[in-house]
Amino acid sequence: MSELRELYQELILDHSKKPRNFRVLEKATHKSEGYNPLCGDRITVYLQIEGDTIRDVGFQGSGCAISKASTSMMTECVKGKTLAEVQDVLRQFKVMMLEGADPTPALGDLEALQGVRKFPVRVKCATLAWNVLEDILESNSRGVR
Repeated sequence: MSELRELYQELILDHSKKPRNFRVLEKATHKSEGYNPLCGDRITVYLQIEGDTIRDVGFQGSGCAISKASTSMMTECVKGKTLAEVQDVLRQFKVMMLEGADPTPALGDLEALQGVRKFPVRVKCATLAWNVLEDILESNSRGVR
């Protein structure tokens, strides 16, 4: 069990130090921002949505290791997925983080973030980007950029 915990910690640190998709997405069709005043995290998420698929994703901002890692992992997870698939993963992630449900196979490496639940104040760090993503998806369904 401690080996698995160490592996998860390494994964989170790797994503924090070398975040994937950390860039302004020039061809973004949607963007939204989020702020966590408890930790000072600020995240902007950019999506390029074509039809019902997220073709590309990027993010910018600053924040703690958990916030950056979660955002980086989220961008890897959603790229290339349909909006319906993304909404499903989003729901599963939030249920895992906020309700303590066991992770599902669909979450993959995102399971590494479940340990954050032991620190309730840090859950907001892990879910910030996901809340921003949810805002974009809700706006998209209303046809608003």
